[in-house]
Amino acid sequence: MLDITGKKIAVLFGGPGSERAVSVKTAESVVAALKSKGAEVVEVDVTGPDFDVPSDALIAMNLIHGTFGEDGQIQAILEERGIRYTGAGVVSSRVAFDKGQSKEKFIAAGVPTPRSQNYLLDGSGALEISIPLVSKPPREGSSVGVHICRTEEEWTKAVEEAKKFGSSTLVEEFIEGKELTIGILGDQVLPIIHIEPVEGFYDINNKYPWMSGTGKTLYHCPAELDEATTKRVQEAAMAAFSSCGTEVYGRVDVMLRHDNEPFVLEINTIPGMTSSSLLPKAALAVGIEFPDLCVRIIELSLEARP
Repeated sequence: MLDITGKKIAVLFGGPGSERAVSVKTAESVVAALKSKGAEVVEVDVTGPDFDVPSDALIAMNLIHGTFGEDGQIQAILEERGIRYTGAGVVSSRVAFDKGQSKEKFIAAGVPTPRSQNYLLDGSGALEISIPLVSKPPREGSSVGVHICRTEEEWTKAVEEAKKFGSSTLVEEFIEGKELTIGILGDQVLPIIHIEPVEGFYDINNKYPWMSGTGKTLYHCPAELDEATTKRVQEAAMAAFSSCGTEVYGRVDVMLRHDNEPFVLEINTIPGMTSSSLLPKAALAVGIEFPDLCVRIIELSLEARP
């Protein structure tokens, strides 16, 4: 494994988007992990395009979730400056972050994914997906703005909420079943995690109870699935990851229907790295401690951008 003792690593965190608080929490964990490996860490709080990375940094570790950090914007800035960075590149970040674009890639590659449509919020188009359905902003993360609509009233409220995020919303058929997530580290598919919210679905409150003071989720890793189902889910996750050209690492969210058929929802190219985050849980299940996971991400990123 790469030795980062004495190496200068810039940790980019924060960002101007809706997931800033999560990014700050992620950075706290990663900074401590890198320091435990002997690295010289430079913390860079990013609020927009005007940020400074030391010229002698080995790499910029991008920990900005959601808008600006995960959608190709900061990747383009770093490439223009000739700064190596962790995670997915400009194009793959842009594609994976846009749920509509990534779904097109899934379909083209034969990856199972829920039926969907891009619904215009001015009401000029017909709703093609029947209730129950899921409404989600095409370009947000951490389940921000996601609504499961089981009634017409809930759908009406979801449409009004969606207007905060843009002129359209992605509408998907609702898949009843188990919520799963699969971490990918290079060409390694990590154990499946079964996410079981105590109440409701895996929204931002259940993901990050430390933010809201509410929400609770149980995590089962590895998920209790039979061998054939495990293989099918992991293969679907890797196929989705590959279809978007995603580099280095990420996390793929999947719904497992009651008949054990998987449906890929989306790819997270900068998954959370907090104490309650899922990629570290999956890595630990195969013996990869958190500091080693951080170093492995750096190592794979340097290999991707020599």
